[in-house]
Amino acid sequence: MTGSTEQLEDELRTSDLHPMIKFIELYDKKHNVTEVEIPIPYGKLAGKWFGPKNIRPIICLHGYLDNCGTFDRLIPLLPEDVSFLAIDFPGHGYSSRVPDGMGYHQLDFVVLLLYVMKEYGWDKIALIGHSMGAQIAFVFTALFPGKVEFLIHIDALKPLGYYGNRFITYAAPMVTKFMEADIRNREKSEPPSYTYEEMVDKMHEATFQSLTKDTCPYILQRNIKPSRKFPGKYYFDRDNKLKYMNIVGWSDEVNHTLAAQVKVPELVIKATESPYPGSRQGFEGMVAVLRKHNPQFEVQYLKASHHLHLTDPELVAPVITEFLKKYWIRHPDKIASKL
Repeated sequence: MTGSTEQLEDELRTSDLHPMIKFIELYDKKHNVTEVEIPIPYGKLAGKWFGPKNIRPIICLHGYLDNCGTFDRLIPLLPEDVSFLAIDFPGHGYSSRVPDGMGYHQLDFVVLLLYVMKEYGWDKIALIGHSMGAQIAFVFTALFPGKVEFLIHIDALKPLGYYGNRFITYAAPMVTKFMEADIRNREKSEPPSYTYEEMVDKMHEATFQSLTKDTCPYILQRNIKPSRKFPGKYYFDRDNKLKYMNIVGWSDEVNHTLAAQVKVPELVIKATESPYPGSRQGFEGMVAVLRKHNPQFEVQYLKASHHLHLTDPELVAPVITEFLKKYWIRHPDKIASKL
């Protein structure tokens, strides 16, 4: 922690954020972390760069409705000579929202990785993804295998499989709810607000207790704002339209075809206690396809829940470190002037 105890207490007292959020911001300062902004056509991608700024980083992709704070406890346990760029997807964290009337789709997030590469002049990237971020890393690698050095999945492997009956039942209500959320956004009204403790409880329950109450603040830090109407309360600042982003999808037959295209080193870390319904559905089938086509594929099972990289980073870090020892290569970069 930088500064004296008295300085820390002064900063906590004068902040309009909850002390726990401010504490995490100050906690970041003791690591070599820099906030970054990357231009995209409708605004910016925000993120945090951990580690040396003169080498190409591994890009870290967070899960659905989370943000780059999800990696705050894992990355400090990984090798210090490796750089990591954790980004907020659009509508999450500090990144821009998509324009009014437009929705969120996972293939759009695949395109964003190309924008990041273009901004920094990278011809290849390495990827770590959790949950939705792992799915996006998989699709990007399958579509652009020549642009990826290696990828690491944390408790997810493939996009959800959609089939005829499920799609018909699911899509129409989601489209309707998306439109309602878009209208609410344009009204510019403040969402419902809660005490900080209530926000923690809501996030804890929304993740089926996958996030512990002690680790919720690492996500909440970039996810809430103080209420303008009710002092001492906060509201969720992510785009409400995100709840209705997974309307379009494809079948697992397509996922298996994509998997056959992945030939780079690939590590999957599977949480055996993941509480999400269907988290193992189709997983073993994908593992079989990847093992068949990719001799550099490996899977590790850890006894932990879905957000294990945040709740149990001491279990995850050694597995990733061993993988990096085998496949990470230091790439000098000339991008320090952008940071």
